Amino acid sequence: MSAQIIDGKLLASQVRTEWKQRAARLTEQGVRPGLAVIIVGDNPASEIYVRNKVKACGEIGIHSEAHQFSGTTQPEEVLDCIQALNQNTHVHGILVQLPLPLHFENNKIITSIAIEKDVDGFHLYNVGALVTGNTNFAPCTPFGVMTMLEHHHISAEGKHAVVVGRSNIVGKPMAMMLLERGATVTICTSKTRDLQYFTRSADILVVATGQPQMITAEMVKPGATVIDVGINRLPDGKLCGDVEFDSVKDVAGYITPVPGGVGPMTITMLLCNTIIAAERVHQNASV
Repeated sequence: MSAQIIDGKLLASQVRTEWKQRAARLTEQGVRPGLAVIIVGDNPASEIYVRNKVKACGEIGIHSEAHQFSGTTQPEEVLDCIQALNQNTHVHGILVQLPLPLHFENNKIITSIAIEKDVDGFHLYNVGALVTGNTNFAPCTPFGVMTMLEHHHISAEGKHAVVVGRSNIVGKPMAMMLLERGATVTICTSKTRDLQYFTRSADILVVATGQPQMITAEMVKPGATVIDVGINRLPDGKLCGDVEFDSVKDVAGYITPVPGGVGPMTITMLLCNTIIAAERVHQNASV
């Protein structure tokens, strides 16, 4: 019996419809949500991501602006831009597209963003606040994963959740959010000894390692929910995730495809966070 496919593209469309209405209500009240995106260098993948984000903003009614800098730009110039955007009342969210050039310190740039405008959820304050469940903005990819689980009525409470990957962007915050929902959480890496021992015991398995198709069918518990965050390009040009989809779908109960799974939800949650930021500004102004 094949797993039920968690269609991220379809769910993202449904979520955006709801949030488009919230953005429209805000705009009618004189507050149009605004997102500023900063991109440094000429990384083709980053440029595509930024274009997709700007396009998505337009479709949902969010004002967007892109600030592009050359790869030789000094960090101080980008920091000055961020400070100006922090003060700009028409901008409710600020996003710095990663990766940055090697002569940049990522944390220094990210932590210069005002906490209330950190809609990517990467500021050290927001990442750290996940421990207490009081973050201003959850990182967009884990936020999207949790939304997918909720939509399919997959409860984390009392379940064993295994997260393979320990990045600050996905793995660690994902573990904290599952823990907050009552799961027993194990964090593994691609170097964990006897990785299959852990993955085979997972009721919910989230994989974010960047290693193509490393999770195979024999590593998955029958009926488990498998969330594949990875996206990799194979030598033949095809995209694939960190999970061997064709074999695992015959074992799992639920599974996300790549592409069309977690990816569309990541951008969607960025839009949601931007609207939330604008709503907070409007609420504070009304007090």
